[in-house]
This record gives sequence, C-alpha cells and structure tokens, in this order.
Amino acid sequence: MSDDEELTYADAGVDIEASEAATSALVGAVGDIDESEYAGLLDIGDRYLALATDGVGTKLLVAEALGDYSTVGIDCIAMNANDLVASGVKPVAFVDYLAVDEPSETFSQQVGDGLAAGAEEAGVALVGGETAVMPEVIKGLDLAGACVGLAPKDAVFPGEAEVGDALVGFPASGIHSNGLTLAREAATRNYDYDDPFPLDAEDGGEARSVGEVLLEPTRIYTYLLDHLRDWDVHAAAHVTGGGWTNLSRMGEFRYEITDPFDAHPVFEFVQAEGNVSDEEMHRTFNMGTGFVVALPADDAESLAAETDGRIVGEVEEGDSVAIRGLELKG
Repeated sequence: MSDDEELTYADAGVDIEASEAATSALVGAVGDIDESEYAGLLDIGDRYLALATDGVGTKLLVAEALGDYSTVGIDCIAMNANDLVASGVKPVAFVDYLAVDEPSETFSQQVGDGLAAGAEEAGVALVGGETAVMPEVIKGLDLAGACVGLAPKDAVFPGEAEVGDALVGFPASGIHSNGLTLAREAATRNYDYDDPFPLDAEDGGEARSVGEVLLEPTRIYTYLLDHLRDWDVHAAAHVTGGGWTNLSRMGEFRYEITDPFDAHPVFEFVQAEGNVSDEEMHRTFNMGTGFVVALPADDAESLAAETDGRIVGEVEEGDSVAIRGLELKG
C-alpha cells in the first residue's frame, strides 16, 4: 500500500466485523451472555460480584520499540476498571497475566511499576498474578488482567438509556489502549517512534516523541463512580474498541452528539499520516471523549458541574450515533 492510499483498521490487520462475528461465535458456544454488558455480574445475595477482563493490545509493540514499559501496566488496570465503572460497579481487586518469550527483570520491573501506579489511581488491590514463559507461543510479551468488583444491587446501572436522556461525556487522556494497530501503521509511514512528534513543535508544547504520544496512559474513570451514583444514571459507555459505536451498547437509540470534547493532536496526526477517513477514525478511536453516561436531562447539568464532564448530546429515537456530520451504525 502506498503512503497516500487511505488506510483502514482492516487494512492494518484488524477487521472489526470479523472480530465481532468471532466474539459472537464464542459467546454463543459458551452460553447465554449479554455482549452489551461491560462486566459479568454474579448474584451473591445482597449484592453483585462483577468480573471484567482485558489486555493492553498492540500498544505493547510501541513500548517494545521504545524500550519503555513503564506505562502499559496503567493501561491494563484502566481497561478493566473502566469497564466495571461502566456497569456501576466499584473495582476492588486485580490480577495480571504476563506472557513472555523470555524473562527480563528490566521490563518486568517496569510493567510492575505501571500496575502499581494504575492500581493506586483506580483504588484497587493487586492480589496476585501469573508470569508465563512461552517462547513457542509468544513473541515478545503480552499483558492482560482481570478485575473484580462489588456493588449493592440497587447501585448498578440499569444499562439502558431512555429517549430524552442527556449524554454527559468525560475527556480522554489520548489514544488510550485501542486502535493501536491502525495508529501504529499510520504513524510509521513517515516517522519512527523516536522521532519528535511534529504537532508538539507546531503548538510550542513540551517536546515528545511519536512513541511517547502513542503511549500516553489510558485515563482511569473510577473517580466518577460516587458522582454517578448520586444521580439517576441509566447507562454508561466506555469508549474503547469500536470508537463511538460503543454508545449503541446503551441500547438501540439515536445518540445525537452536539458538543464532544476536542480530539487530541494524536488523532489529527494519525488521520493525516494514514489518510484515514472521518468515519473510520470515529469507528476506531475515542476522538477525545473516553466515557459517556446517559441520564435524565434535569440531572445532567448537576453531574457535569461537579465533575470534569459536560453535556455532549442527547438520546433520540433511532439506531445510530450522529457526530461531527457522521451517522455511525453500531
């Protein structure tokens, strides 16, 4: 593919439709599981025990290229803890799984430092983990984990938005930990990971490398949970893989987005370098907004005022996400 050809997530190696079909096949084989739920809930009497599992993905390849694994542990905690928050559950404990082709004290220490930092920010306990050395299976390393949470039964979100709800969004910290297969392919068409990030030079900001910008850790949203429980939140969406189509996990409605947070410079960079369409960007990345909740309009202004959120849109009849002139189908 030439550098001026339009790049898609599928071109980069990840076909979202094929991935969703494979996931549905797995879910269908193991039993009756609701794919729209961010966490599995187990009734243990007076409350729910919740479980979520996720990994860091190909962001690890950027860390490997820079020889810097100090932040990927934060991503691992964030991707799991945020999914629990999207269900209205408080994360309480985390276990990690590190698979490597050969052991290394250096990157193990760096990964551990990131996990400790992420756990402190999320307010969870690190209660163990596993390191597997599998040279015939793994090339480099893979990092994943599982997070457990607890919630009173009346604290979990119903999970379904309602027509007329307002949408309150919360800012992302950057590209987070999804879509990196596309972002890496675009970024390295004309740059190396250790090259200066060109948009930093343009705005006079602190000089960072391309790789450092891609490695910006995923924001952790556990700080929101107490605030969300103070108001009548109907549903929440963690904007990860699938980008803005994640809002459809709050129910089949039209999500009219009128005031999203601005996209970070990294998205402008990826789009320009990969000649990526607006639709593909919004189907892949958070584009500046990492978490969204649906709640009655009367409560939305109060929630936004007491947090760093703002009203970004509303819920209407329909079955799409309308944002920046696009109509995205889930």
